[in-house]
Amino acid sequence: MAINPGSTSTKLAVYGEDILLHQKVIRHTHEELAEYPTIKDQIPYRLELISNALLEMDFQKPLSAVIGRGGLTHPLPGGVYKVDHPMIYDLENATRQHASNLGAILAARIAYRYTDCIPLIADPVVVDEMTEKAHISGHPDMPRLSIFHALNQKAVARQYCRSIGLLYDELNIIVCHMGGGVSVGAHEKGRVIDVNNALDGEGPFSPERSGTLPAGQLIDYIFKKQLTYTQAKKLIVGQGGLMAHFGTTNVPDILRKVRDGDHHAATVIAAMEYSIAKYIGMCAVALMGKVDAILLTGGIANNSTITENIKLQVQWIAPVHVLPGEDEFEAMRVNAFRVLDNPSEAKEYVPADKNVANSSVHQFLK
Repeated sequence: MAINPGSTSTKLAVYGEDILLHQKVIRHTHEELAEYPTIKDQIPYRLELISNALLEMDFQKPLSAVIGRGGLTHPLPGGVYKVDHPMIYDLENATRQHASNLGAILAARIAYRYTDCIPLIADPVVVDEMTEKAHISGHPDMPRLSIFHALNQKAVARQYCRSIGLLYDELNIIVCHMGGGVSVGAHEKGRVIDVNNALDGEGPFSPERSGTLPAGQLIDYIFKKQLTYTQAKKLIVGQGGLMAHFGTTNVPDILRKVRDGDHHAATVIAAMEYSIAKYIGMCAVALMGKVDAILLTGGIANNSTITENIKLQVQWIAPVHVLPGEDEFEAMRVNAFRVLDNPSEAKEYVPADKNVANSSVHQFLK
């Protein structure tokens, strides 16, 4: 079973090997969620809805694994992780509040109901495999962080490698995920050695993120407008990018403006494509020019106009392949069955605080 908690929904899918048996999207209204002061407080509410959904599904076989969307733990290498007490503790006490923090906790609560059922997460957004020099910025108090679409980036990279009969750790690949935010990762033989912090708006600008802004102008703007902390954050994440230029994040609508001859729309879209291409070029530097393939993925990759324009700018680096969309369920399914087929694939989570005593999930949930 795969569980993907979002800000206004909880998505569920149940698989038998490579067969989708059941799928359900549980919607949550803002009024319903307003009753819970924190993300953690939503656990009983969402758990009850999942339990009701399981009763409706009425499948006969017990679950062998439950995999949740990985949350904002401390930075860790990519891979599939068993959910344990330290992970749950870190997620319940995470400094960043996000619905994905519930994925591991809900997976553990459901897995506890079955004998020999393994709770898992895979490739959370905080996967950090960056080199030491890639972390260093121009100020020691502001190191570069690795926060990106790790689950989809690594799943797409593995998918591409399987399609050509090679292993993920045999190739150097640049993966560009284009959605509400854009992350561009340099995958060196299975490790993402450099990537932009897509959560905080670093990198190319995108439908709702400003991307990397001129630092001096950003400081002047915040002081001139007397923005609060929250307003300043929204300036770069949520209200930046195409939203700032057009008041919408709807890429197809903006592309219609381009086709209708809107010069401003055409220029801004071209600038977004250019900014993405530049970061692909930066990843080529991280890989010392030894790039086997460039993969374009995410929802925006469904727009052939954009992918073709990016391709024209970067195809001199390496062959470009378009693998549109983002199937988090499929990525979670593949990772869960990797562990069921080979239990040694599951990694042990190392807690942020070494003093947090380890124990089994079952013991913790009791």
